[in-house]
Amino acid sequence: MTDPTIRPATPADREAVVALWRATGLTRPWNDPHADFDTAIGSPASAVLLACDGAALVGSVMVGFDGHRGWVYYVATAPDQRGRGLGRLLMAQAEAWLATRGCPKIQLMVRGDNHAARGFYDAIGYDLQDVVTLGKRLD
Repeated sequence: MTDPTIRPATPADREAVVALWRATGLTRPWNDPHADFDTAIGSPASAVLLACDGAALVGSVMVGFDGHRGWVYYVATAPDQRGRGLGRLLMAQAEAWLATRGCPKIQLMVRGDNHAARGFYDAIGYDLQDVVTLGKRLD
């Protein structure tokens, strides 16, 4: 792999990005990844950043700033590209995107049983927060 380039996603990237999210197990039946992608790239408060090796999509991260905290979602590295530092690169780019917007803190959610992801975030300086996440579906 050459050094990947990082760029913001465009509408033309939609299907490839959703396919990556599906291939990496990030989608859930109750979330529409197409709608998530469209919402993120359609707002100045969010973006989907892509890691590309030439024309090949090798990673993504969705990032947004709600005015209080930054949020990170859909951190994905193509399965055949893992272990090469793409996750670290994508998170650094997400942090930089948020920092340029004056974001003071970054939050992300990881399923409790996803030990590999939890280990990754621990290794790059993210701490387990003493909070409880509550939710309610509106649909």
